[in-house]
Amino acid sequence: MKRLTSAQLISSVGDGAYYVTSALYFTLIVGLSPAQVGLGLTVGWAVGSVAGVALGQLADRRGPKGTAVLLALGTAASVTAFLFVDSVIAFVIAACVYACFQCGLGAARQALLAGLIDPAGRTTFRARLQAMSNAGIAIGAALGGIALAIGTREAFLTVFVVDALAFVAAALVLRKVPSVAPVPMRAGEPSVAVLRDRPYALLALLNMLMLLYMPLFSLVLPLWISTRTAAPSWLVSAMLVLNTASVVVFQVRVARGVTGLRGASRYVRHAGLLLFVSCLIFSFSAMGDSAWAAALVLLAGAALQVVGEMAQAAGSWEIGFGLAPDGKQGQYQGLFGAGTAIARMLGPVLLTGLILVGGTVGWVVLGGLFLLAGTLTAPAVRWAERTRPRPGLEVSPPVPA
Repeated sequence: MKRLTSAQLISSVGDGAYYVTSALYFTLIVGLSPAQVGLGLTVGWAVGSVAGVALGQLADRRGPKGTAVLLALGTAASVTAFLFVDSVIAFVIAACVYACFQCGLGAARQALLAGLIDPAGRTTFRARLQAMSNAGIAIGAALGGIALAIGTREAFLTVFVVDALAFVAAALVLRKVPSVAPVPMRAGEPSVAVLRDRPYALLALLNMLMLLYMPLFSLVLPLWISTRTAAPSWLVSAMLVLNTASVVVFQVRVARGVTGLRGASRYVRHAGLLLFVSCLIFSFSAMGDSAWAAALVLLAGAALQVVGEMAQAAGSWEIGFGLAPDGKQGQYQGLFGAGTAIARMLGPVLLTGLILVGGTVGWVVLGGLFLLAGTLTAPAVRWAERTRPRPGLEVSPPVPA
């Protein structure tokens, strides 16, 4: 499945370049205020989280390969549309379209993976994709950094063109991946069955809570370091490199330890504990005036955090795939993957207020949230297992075409 891996790597390079430059482009070049950019992204990811389920269902019915190719091309087109944004309204519309294509593409690619990879190997293969994603984002971030150093409108626009071309290239690679047959609806079956699956919806919610760690390195810790600690500002880059390199090198090894839903639940529970302890350690970095002591504390917290992140990722992939019925992986992955969009949407607002205002108490509350979500995952998985159809149970025939 080298082509799936290659497509992930290529599109991630474009994502990395976009992530490090987009906010400054829309504020410095287009002239939008930070509040307007935040509003557009919040609305965009809110719409995208809903659209991801519907587009995942489309992948189930029409085939995940063809759907993924079209959504990759749609993502390229939506990135290109950003070049013509000159107002708040245009930005919000473009952000909504971009988020819809991105969320749908994620669901379709997951469904394609589920159709091509044996169930026992899905989590490990998903870990390979995650490692490639982090590597690609790092490469793209370096390219974006060149544009930031140049600082001209043309440099920023070049980044958007590179991002769009990356998704076109990813679509071309996906065309060469083997096809997965679409699954027709069955008589009496709801069109979006995942919305009626309460145990799976609960697990998607718990997964979303765990994913609130996502804004830590990109937003919360840089602000925390600069305003509350004596640590040098360059430490932010060191922590990000530590996080990215660890995922690239160790994520596959961590994922190999996940065997079945019980093992996955244990991994997520351990992840909640590790993330809780890392939050406590981060809070200690504000104590004292020594820059080196603060730096060592922050690096220790970052090391624990990335181990928790990798354990949570491996466990959640096994749960997300393992509890999704055959033929419905697209819509189920769309709902499970909505946690990423919601974490991107709400995480920055929630965490900056919680941590920068609450200080140590805020860190404890955030860590407690991780601990609670990780602990509740195992009983939620058992509930979901009890509601799955038993093997050999008769099903209704497909709806005639």
